[in-house]
Amino acid sequence: MSKKYTILILLFTFTAVVIITSVTSCKKIFPEMINPEDGLCGPVSLSADQTILFSQGNDQFFATRTTATGLGPYFVATGCGSCHSSDNRGHPFTILTRFGQTDSTGNKFLAEGGPQLGTFCLPGFTPEQIPAGATSSKFIAPITAGVGFLEAVPDSEIVAMAVANENNPDGVRGHPNYNTVPSFVTQLNGSKQRADGKYICRFGRKAATYSLFQQVALAYNHDMGITSSYMPINPYNYTDQTTPPIASTPEIDNTTFYSVVFYVTCLQTPIQRTPTDPTVQQGNALFIKIGCETCHKQTLTTGYSPIAALSNQTINPFTDLLVHDMGPGLDDGYTEGNAKTSEWRTTPLWGLGLAPGVQGGDVYLLHDGRAHSIAQAIQMHGGEAAVSSARFTALSSQEQAAVIKFLQSL
Repeated sequence: MSKKYTILILLFTFTAVVIITSVTSCKKIFPEMINPEDGLCGPVSLSADQTILFSQGNDQFFATRTTATGLGPYFVATGCGSCHSSDNRGHPFTILTRFGQTDSTGNKFLAEGGPQLGTFCLPGFTPEQIPAGATSSKFIAPITAGVGFLEAVPDSEIVAMAVANENNPDGVRGHPNYNTVPSFVTQLNGSKQRADGKYICRFGRKAATYSLFQQVALAYNHDMGITSSYMPINPYNYTDQTTPPIASTPEIDNTTFYSVVFYVTCLQTPIQRTPTDPTVQQGNALFIKIGCETCHKQTLTTGYSPIAALSNQTINPFTDLLVHDMGPGLDDGYTEGNAKTSEWRTTPLWGLGLAPGVQGGDVYLLHDGRAHSIAQAIQMHGGEAAVSSARFTALSSQEQAAVIKFLQSL
């Protein structure tokens, strides 16, 4: 064989090795996309017209925004899908930083860029910083799958779960987060206004957002710096400006906005995998026995929804939609609505086992991702959850593994 052909063969072999190594390395960094059949993605049962609207919303949810489509001047991510990969929870790369409120009297730093830090800004704008004296907290985006069902849970059921805890021997209490609702938000589910003008809210890490309609408006405005007819003022760095902000022409039209609201509302619930596995069943029984189910309610029932597939459904979200005092270890000195600084909404656990698929193969749990395993997240629970956390720690290694396997099946 000639020297020329020998060199060519060596070059080909080297190139093949590089390609194979690169693909293998990328798989380590970027996990494979979640198979929808494994529990996430896809709509509830919809009519033909509703399916078209859902598809339009899907396209917009995963679209990348640029300056030409309204991005900025301050933003955290360039699209909804950046924080909610595969309709699941977020990643520390797109973490949100909230600041400026320490009690229920409201945010004292709205004139200095509050309540959310613009992680990035467009050229020509001064990067935002947390003002001196402002406490802050980091939030990882929660899971979006199934949220339409959570919206359809009646206020009465949320209140009933709080009442049921009044004499809980483990010290579990919990209460709804009553917050002010913007005038543009349409009232749903027969919600009743309190004497102080506040309503029960249920979305976000502090359960401070009333509805998905409000959540989408906030996400476009605070997370992407995009105005709508509902929030027409861009996130503003007051410290660099001498004039107050003014409303701008909406950077997202109402048709697009409605399609995104419809999309997130109609996402199917995550499906539990291997529910008949004996170890999973043992873990489920232990989960209930040690008291985790007191807050992480396995079963809720929806009420009326204008979307028929969401009405009067039994769901398994593993949340009571209440805020609970989680102790000083999880007190970030920041709050929203009438939740205290150490109080957090019970996180829905459905889809938990799929978290590694959207978090780079690892897990980042609790409100800010500080827990890097399910066991660590449980053991960081304090306050009202301290008794249950201690019971988990007291289990045998086999029993702890069963609880974790159960949670990974969700």
